[in-house]
Amino acid sequence: MAKPSTSGGTKAAKKDPAAGAPKKSGSAATAKKPRTGSGPAKAPKHSFLSRLYTGTGAFEVIGRRRMWYAISGVMVAIAIVSILVRGFTFGIDFAGGTKVSFPRGDTTVTQVEEVFRKSVGSSPESVVVVGNGNSATVQIRAETLTNEQTEKLRDDLFEAFQPQGPDGQPSRQAISDSAVSETWGGQITQKAVIALVVFLLLASLYITVRYEWFMTLSAMISMVFDILVTAGVYSLVGFEVTPATVIGLLTILGFSIYDTVIVFDKVEENTSGFEHKTRYTYAEQANLAINQTFMRSINTSLISALPIISLMVVAVWLLGVGTLQDLALVQLVGVVVGTYSSIYLATPLLVTLRERTELVQNHTRRVMRRRNAVTESKPGSAGTAGVDAIDDSADADDPVTTGDAAVATSGSGAPTAGAKPVRPTSRRGQRPTGKPGAGR
Repeated sequence: MAKPSTSGGTKAAKKDPAAGAPKKSGSAATAKKPRTGSGPAKAPKHSFLSRLYTGTGAFEVIGRRRMWYAISGVMVAIAIVSILVRGFTFGIDFAGGTKVSFPRGDTTVTQVEEVFRKSVGSSPESVVVVGNGNSATVQIRAETLTNEQTEKLRDDLFEAFQPQGPDGQPSRQAISDSAVSETWGGQITQKAVIALVVFLLLASLYITVRYEWFMTLSAMISMVFDILVTAGVYSLVGFEVTPATVIGLLTILGFSIYDTVIVFDKVEENTSGFEHKTRYTYAEQANLAINQTFMRSINTSLISALPIISLMVVAVWLLGVGTLQDLALVQLVGVVVGTYSSIYLATPLLVTLRERTELVQNHTRRVMRRRNAVTESKPGSAGTAGVDAIDDSADADDPVTTGDAAVATSGSGAPTAGAKPVRPTSRRGQRPTGKPGAGR
């Protein structure tokens, strides 16, 4: 019987590493080649939108509060100067006068002004075209005219332009007029001021009862800022102030206080019992609250602004309703200003006021001492994980828990002679455990 050949097996063993020595893994192969990197891998950089959405505290607002105070101060100064120098463009409801309107047709503003001068003997205060297409109307505003002047003007306008009525035929009824006295505008102003004062009082009472008076003062200053800046925009741009403007102003104040309360609610949640913890300062917790509510404020503003813009489009280009236009303008300006003030003014003011109190000042010093102690005890440690772990344990074990009533201890950890003994507590719930040394 022929002997089996072993040459094939030998060759296969030489060619196939699996038949002999095991194949070297990729990690073993690469282990021979040392890395050329000089240190630990860098932390991944997140995009702007990612940081904005996650609300991890990456945006510094409280730390740059002086810059926001300066920007807000400049905005208020410009608004006040514009109000004092330029004043407001009051609508007919406040200034008084006569208003005449009719369907536009093929009429131009220049033609209407010429007919008005020939009929009345003076120039109109303003002639504007409102709306678009078949719904466009010409609106004439003038000083108060007598009944005879108004009738003559209506006759002259009808003879010159032949405005059409609803049936498509020329009609004198297509020309409408209205006269408003200054007394009525003064009554509207008085009622608006009363409504504003009542709103501020109710809002102050709610915030004081629900939160604290520091937040009340910050919110009230923020709302005064909203009123001044919005009024300044109207004065600077020359928007007409009407009763609809006043209604819209009260509406945006409600939006502003709503957005401010959202941020304050998160601040209260983050700073609850802050005096018993030494990981973050009050300002840092407030800044984290702003970051956590950034997306909510932006979403609320966008959701509020889109219907307002739609209302402006419908009012100006489709229906030509001036009242809707005035209402939408002040709301759009107020939404932008209110969102800014709730983030960059109200909360920084709150932190500034709270940092003047002894409780927050002592707590901030304790946090800084704790951080300095950790830094000195672990020089050159990589990362901040060790620091966070020490700070976490220090939150429950800090000897200063209420009002800086510290328990003096010696360097060895034993209580100083005459010091009040510390009852052992757990690290989580600050509840007595009964275990010796648990409170150290």
